[in-house]
Amino acid sequence: MIDHHALQDTSGTGPTSPEAAGLAVAVLAGETGIDEAVDLVARHLLTYDRVEVVTSVLTRFRPEDTRGWIGLGGRAWIREWAAPGAGVSVAPPPGAGPEAALTMPWLSKIARTGQLVAIVDRDHLPDEAEQDRRELAGNEIGSLVASAYTSGGDMYGSLSAVSSRTGAWPDTLVQDFKLLNAAIVSRLTLEQSRRSLAEAIEAGTEAQEAYQHFFGSVGHELRTPLSAILGYTEVLLDEASQCQETPVAKAVLRDAPVMMRACERVLDVVDSLLGAGRTLSSDDERQDVLVADAVADVVHWHRTPAQTAAVEMFIDVDPVATVRAHPSGVRQVLTALLGNAIAHHHPDGGTVDLTTRRLLGESGQEMVRIIVRDNGPGLTQEQLEHAFEPFVRYAGPSVPGSGLGLSMARTIAERDGGAVRGESTPGVGSSFWVELPVRDLS
Repeated sequence: MIDHHALQDTSGTGPTSPEAAGLAVAVLAGETGIDEAVDLVARHLLTYDRVEVVTSVLTRFRPEDTRGWIGLGGRAWIREWAAPGAGVSVAPPPGAGPEAALTMPWLSKIARTGQLVAIVDRDHLPDEAEQDRRELAGNEIGSLVASAYTSGGDMYGSLSAVSSRTGAWPDTLVQDFKLLNAAIVSRLTLEQSRRSLAEAIEAGTEAQEAYQHFFGSVGHELRTPLSAILGYTEVLLDEASQCQETPVAKAVLRDAPVMMRACERVLDVVDSLLGAGRTLSSDDERQDVLVADAVADVVHWHRTPAQTAAVEMFIDVDPVATVRAHPSGVRQVLTALLGNAIAHHHPDGGTVDLTTRRLLGESGQEMVRIIVRDNGPGLTQEQLEHAFEPFVRYAGPSVPGSGLGLSMARTIAERDGGAVRGESTPGVGSSFWVELPVRDLS
């Protein structure tokens, strides 16, 4: 059982000094760097007569100005602030290494929980705190107040105020300590979040470069030999057609078209990968995209394929509807949806309608839905459930395509906070649409 003379109850609340309140506001406002904020907090605590030394340890942050700080084996930094005439010291001498620092295992275990620990008399510590008592006595420390910089299970260091004297700590000092320690923890947590974000952005930039390199390699390593195979196959097919009676010519005439279709299928896959790679790794940023302009571009690109397939396109889009997205991504998604609608038509042609609709998303975010509706053969419910999976195709072998369009369209839309969905009825037709936010999601 812990002697009630060993620890002071710090769970209560009470008034803080006006100086501490103002300092906490300044620390939280980010008006100073982390180490400068710790310096100001330490100097405030030293204004109390009871405090002889203030010590701070930083474990994840290197001080911007290392003057006065002692490096502990590259793993932590420690600094001590002493009142004039102080008779105690906590920090190890420069160059002594981390083994010279106090370990305080009993106290550290409590402090790591984020609890403020106030020892009023080291000699009344329990038996299990024998090592702590020994270390305190060796440094002539009679009492101390300490807490770790902890947030969300992460520990960023610690703060402590020590005295050679024993006895209860002033309530105002305890409240000031709790407030200022919490302010520093908030700043450390914010700074860690900023660093994590910066690392994520850097990783994203590296990933973009990797995408570009990968897809560039795909284009060179696959397109070039495939084009050569297609070229040589066409030559063989032409020569075989001129001497059809030989066994070799017959074999070429039989197998060459199969080879050409296989190569063209792989080229479709490569082109799809290259197109998506360029879109996902492009340097353009999210901006206001006028839906009517994007639709006009995509319809223009598909006008010839639509005429060839005897498919008539009807456009009825809101002329002022605007979404917040990557311009190239919007056009890539619409290209996939419109291309599929034209490709999946009846033998005698058909119609494709492009319309828009404003709605609220699941989170209440204002969205614009761009709908591509066809009167083609349609899909069963089971087919629709697999339509967004990579390399899934329901068109015949004569219809070009890689089976990646819908899968990549969904990925691109989700990058901008949107979605791609669809519905279909066999024998009636299909409707696929992309929903995109009107403004940045926050």
